[in-house]
Amino acid sequence: MDERTGLRSLGARCAHLAVLALAGGVTMSSACNVARRDHGASSPDPRSSTYVWRNVAVLGGGFVTGIVFNPSERGLVYLRTDIGGAYRWQPDAGAWTPLLDWVTPPDWNLHGVESLASDPTEPRRVYLAAGTYTNPDVSDGEILRSADYGRTWERTRLPFKMGGNEAGRGNGERLAVDPRESRILYFGSRRDGLWRSADFGVAWQRVESFPSFVDGSAAVAPTPGKFNYLSQAVGIVFVRFDPRGGRPGEPTRTLYVAASTANESLFRTLDGGTTWHAVPGQPLGLRPNRCALGSDGALFVTYGDEPGPNRMQDGAVFKLDTGSGVWTNVTPEKPTRGGRRFGYAAVAVDAHDPAIVVVTTWHRDQPFDEIFRSRDGGATWSALLERAQWDHSAAPYTATMRHHWMSDVEIDPFDPNHVLFTTGYGIWATHNAKDADSGAPTRWSFEDRGLEETVPLALASPPEGAHLISGLGDIDGFRHDDLTKSPAQGRFEGPRYKNTEWLDFAGRAPALLVRTGTTYGGDQIVGSYSRDGGSHWTSFPSEPPRPTGSRPFGTGPIAISSDGKVIAWTTDGNPPYATRDNGNTWQAVEGAPVGLRLVADRVDPDAFYGFSGTEGVLYASRNGGATVRVLRGGFPVSTQHRRYRDPDLRAVPDRPGELWLASGGVLFRLRAGSQNVVRIDSATEVSSIGFGKPAVAGAYPAIFVTGRVAGAYGVFRSDDEAASFVRLTDDAHQFARPSHVTGDPRIFGRVYFATDGRGIVYGDITP
Repeated sequence: MDERTGLRSLGARCAHLAVLALAGGVTMSSACNVARRDHGASSPDPRSSTYVWRNVAVLGGGFVTGIVFNPSERGLVYLRTDIGGAYRWQPDAGAWTPLLDWVTPPDWNLHGVESLASDPTEPRRVYLAAGTYTNPDVSDGEILRSADYGRTWERTRLPFKMGGNEAGRGNGERLAVDPRESRILYFGSRRDGLWRSADFGVAWQRVESFPSFVDGSAAVAPTPGKFNYLSQAVGIVFVRFDPRGGRPGEPTRTLYVAASTANESLFRTLDGGTTWHAVPGQPLGLRPNRCALGSDGALFVTYGDEPGPNRMQDGAVFKLDTGSGVWTNVTPEKPTRGGRRFGYAAVAVDAHDPAIVVVTTWHRDQPFDEIFRSRDGGATWSALLERAQWDHSAAPYTATMRHHWMSDVEIDPFDPNHVLFTTGYGIWATHNAKDADSGAPTRWSFEDRGLEETVPLALASPPEGAHLISGLGDIDGFRHDDLTKSPAQGRFEGPRYKNTEWLDFAGRAPALLVRTGTTYGGDQIVGSYSRDGGSHWTSFPSEPPRPTGSRPFGTGPIAISSDGKVIAWTTDGNPPYATRDNGNTWQAVEGAPVGLRLVADRVDPDAFYGFSGTEGVLYASRNGGATVRVLRGGFPVSTQHRRYRDPDLRAVPDRPGELWLASGGVLFRLRAGSQNVVRIDSATEVSSIGFGKPAVAGAYPAIFVTGRVAGAYGVFRSDDEAASFVRLTDDAHQFARPSHVTGDPRIFGRVYFATDGRGIVYGDITP
């Protein structure tokens, strides 16, 4: 594709969409869409609702893949995440502001940020390369561009996919703005070469002169016809401008671009991209990860035997004197075959003193990953974290976490004492880095206020005790007694899980809870119960028998009867099993198909219900889960998805035998004692259902759904048994893929829901 054709074709496809980004805790008016059951028509609702949206505070919780300081505006810093969007630091608030909460469910793929660039000369401009996966089932990646610090965005779709949550996602930065001419940007793709824009990111064309490369572009050789993590292409990992020696008013002529290959990987142009050559004398045998260019022309490059974030077994740090062309191995600690095996991830150079350099290790587990600091341009190094002091007070759960996946480290260009580094669960910051020069310990704090990247997998709001209990991916789960603070007790006390995937409480004895999940260690019991509202947990003494060939751990949905005496658990590959002695023994539920998820009636202790999405059949038990029988068939079939709970069957609080079902996106109201089924045609693409306090005491509970009503996506509430719905979210607050919705039984209007990487969001009606 030549430049003119590229500008025409991609410019024509550019979508100019201005959308507002959420500033945490901002009150906004919601459009009130009313949809009638009978014919699906909608009209403005005279009852206006305004909602304020906040995160349930956990702090961090996911992989921060990159940090970008702007070199010309003090305090302007951005970060990107693998699945949770991008954020901008607000110095006045001491918090991070999310920038992509406007992303709608159809565009959810944009929430994974492949790379980020802040214009060094026009700091209001910021760019994101957005796209979470490269598999065939998702949309192509996009360049998002903003001229107001990320408050509003315009979009350009590119003709290839990006991998913000794939191998090499901690490399970078792949996207860069020319520091001499802001209209020019470069982006390095995973499979499709190097791309250039000459109009502030509106239109893009491929740089045909850049060398093609295949060898080493994937973590391992792809398997034909099969998509998996190990066959993901990594491609170009960073683009770096060298503005030194350029002519005023002209674009930068010298650029370095690196590809993830163990062969010749670093390329340079000296004529603004017209011709490219491999940099002579470069090291071979390892893949480049990141680089940093000092004001003296020294280019530092980190290397590993793989791109991360999987385990590295080898790595190095090299320094190129760009003036003389001499390469020097400046690796702080060399991995050894008989000793520690690890790689190097990130590197940063002090903007005003090129002798100050910091680098991070990758997978140096014993005793831990380290930051090495040099005061002489890499000739000698000292360890920063050996004697570090850690402040876990902002997020007590981090005391049990090991800093890992340190894919980026950055030195504040306005304050060399201020250093940030990323982890798989957030960022750490120090404000006394230079004290290490005198042997004093560096002090690190978890400065993640406003940054919420957890992936909630289960939410429960009982009628007493804590207002919210959550199950999360990677960091277990929490009892939230104060929604504004990361829980003081840290994660669940008792058996420690990697993921808590299912939660339930007894409808008439809500201090009794059960949960299941997956473990870090493999073959362990992964179900437990609590008798004190989720503060302490006890493992079941046993679990249901595993079918032949099952995975080495049990998981799956769990339910507890309204009186807490019966627990029903469906482990992988099994029909449901029930226990009446807190897991000492388990009995198969007769008549139940494999994979049937049971839910407990919230009032009747003998009643359980189950829905088979593959059959489109509703089942019921009247004897405490001993047996089930078919209650009704003919529902839309649906593929069960563990995270999004489709199908989603819910029993109504204080209403025995009353059920709501979402299957295949269709919403139904059911009564277990009747053949009457009401299909709610006004709500479509419904993925989750929840209930909250009614508008009037004694009335039917408020119904919350995530889905689409009257053509609009969002979170909706009905106060009249689904005769009408009020849209609670708006176009600026979509949160990509809301799910696991539940209301609060004690606060009218309050709603909680999960996101796919933006944490737990809750909304209250503004007084």
